[in-house]
This record gives sequence, C-alpha cells and structure tokens, in this order.
Amino acid sequence: MLGISLVATDRGLGGEPRVPSTPMADRNEKVVSVDHRVRVGAQRREKTRLRLLESALGVFTEKGPDVAVIDDFIAAAGVSRGTFYNHFKTTNELLLALATAMSDEVLQIVDPLVLRLEDPVQRFATGTRLYMQMALRYPLWGSFITRVGTRIATRGQLIDIYLTRDLELAIKSRRVKVDSVLVARDIVLGSIFYGIETMLTEPTRDHHPEHIMRCVLIGLGLEPKEAEAIAFMPLATPGAVEGPIFSTLKPAKGTGRVSGKRSRAASA
Repeated sequence: MLGISLVATDRGLGGEPRVPSTPMADRNEKVVSVDHRVRVGAQRREKTRLRLLESALGVFTEKGPDVAVIDDFIAAAGVSRGTFYNHFKTTNELLLALATAMSDEVLQIVDPLVLRLEDPVQRFATGTRLYMQMALRYPLWGSFITRVGTRIATRGQLIDIYLTRDLELAIKSRRVKVDSVLVARDIVLGSIFYGIETMLTEPTRDHHPEHIMRCVLIGLGLEPKEAEAIAFMPLATPGAVEGPIFSTLKPAKGTGRVSGKRSRAASA
C-alpha cells in the first residue's frame, strides 16, 4: 500500500504525470529578464535612429536634399545598409523624419510660451508666429520643412496636437466663427508652411507672419481691430533650441530676438 501511495502522488487525478511547477520567483525573474532585453533593444534602436537623423542633417546641409543618396547617410552614420533600411526606406522618408523631429524640438520650447496665455485665439496665433519666425532663425530647418510641407503635420504629430488643442478651445468658447476644427486647422497650417517658404525664398515686408495671422483671424471671424491687436501683440523671446538635432545648428545672424512690435513701415 505504501508503494502505491507514493506512485499516486506523482500523478494527477486522471493518472497523467504531474508537471513540476516553476517557483513564482523564477517566473518573475524570467519576465524581468525578457522586459529588460526588450527595453534595451528599444533603446538601442532609438539611439541608432537618432544617429541616422543627426548624420542626415550634416549630409543634407553639405549636399542638399536632392543630391544626397542612401550611401551618403550610411557612411556618415557608420551603419550597415541593412540597418539603414530597418529605419528608413528612402531618402525622402529620412528627410521627412528629420524635418518632423526638428519640428518637435522647436515646439518643445514654443508651446510652454503658448501655454502662458489663457485665450485660445492668442495661443494659436502666438504659436503660429513663433513657429514661423523660428524658421527664419534657423533657415536650414526652414528649408527642410518647406520641402515636406504639411506632411509633418499629419494626425498625431506635435504640431497637429497643439494647434488642434487650441482651435478646439477657440471654437468651443465661440471665439472664432467656424464650425469645423479641421477647416480652421487647414487654414492655419497652410498659412504656416506657405508663409515660411515665402519668407525664405521671396522678398517680403517686415512682420510677414503677423500680417498673415491678421488675415487668418479676420477670416475666422474676429473683428479687424481685435485681429490686428492679437496678430501684433508682443511675444516672449524663446531660447535656443537644445534638442539633440538642433543643438548642432547655429541661429542665423540678427534673428536672436523675436518681437511683435510693428515698425512704422509695416503699419503704413
């Protein structure tokens, strides 16, 4: 009877052999180990992507977006061709990623200035002006975003998130007379990117962003006097963009100060 009892303890109720259980501590250790490998792998991947973007800035600066080829980026970043293709499929895709990453770095210093304001109309007007003027401050970045245009403002990107946030508040509070946030968003975004390209490629009068914003605000339903006041209200001066990509750029001379004060010529 004793022998039968001992055999029975090694089998389940159906007579199948028991599977030795894994101690909870061992299972937790395995989970932690897997999580650590996943986390390290993600960090390594992000570092490689950032290296490609940083290197691409130098390549695009030296050769221009239309001349650079994939081999240039591979050599500059010191990665294999397979590694490059793990992140980007074409040079245009790399250019878009670079312009978007730099746009996000600009917004990281612009949005805190915007959030100081309570009025949502003043918020998106101020954010638009600062964003456009930063393209003059860093014309290399400005030239990048004019090439990719509104593709850096697709759903989920920071510029879309911040602009939509303030436009929705403006519509909800009836500060603007437009029914659709998408309509208002498209009006503002179109003004931003076409305005930047104009400032970088054509002779414009002083305060081009302010004149654009005045017309946009009137188009969204503000009275001309209020639109004028908001479009030309004084701006805080943003500091240097210190993101990992922008930190390698120097501002253009004479563009360190950003102001909303109108000159006599501009108001004539």
